[in-house]
Amino acid sequence: MSGADSPEILAAYDAVRSDKDATNWLLISYAAPTGNQLVLTKTGTGGLSELAAELDDSDVQYAYVRVEYANDAESKRVKFAFVVWIGQGTKVMRKARAGLEAGAVKKVLSHYSVQVDASERRDLDEADIVARLRKAGGADYNGGRG
Repeated sequence: MSGADSPEILAAYDAVRSDKDATNWLLISYAAPTGNQLVLTKTGTGGLSELAAELDDSDVQYAYVRVEYANDAESKRVKFAFVVWIGQGTKVMRKARAGLEAGAVKKVLSHYSVQVDASERRDLDEADIVARLRKAGGADYNGGRG
């Protein structure tokens, strides 16, 4: 396998999913410019904006992020998003393999409500992703407003 199931990635995945850990995102990158070996690049506690700042414009990366949002004054929801980042400067062959290799990563990071395919940082806008999560989650207590 590509390394997506490495102990470091599995531990980071568990941390992002845990209610007791402040870690709310993880980023997986390729170990080298060629090949399909994946490694855990970074984790963080600053949400989508912090994650977006870590993305490499010249490569494909995979991220898993915890998103918390309020349904109303009394309730909070926690959902997860899987991000496939294909930077605008990514080489053609790496782009071509991204779909296939994303499948291997999805088998490991398997619990998420939406997949976000991104090539620009604005694709990771929190309000847009929360709106997608609300839609995917069914109940919407805000009448469709983010």
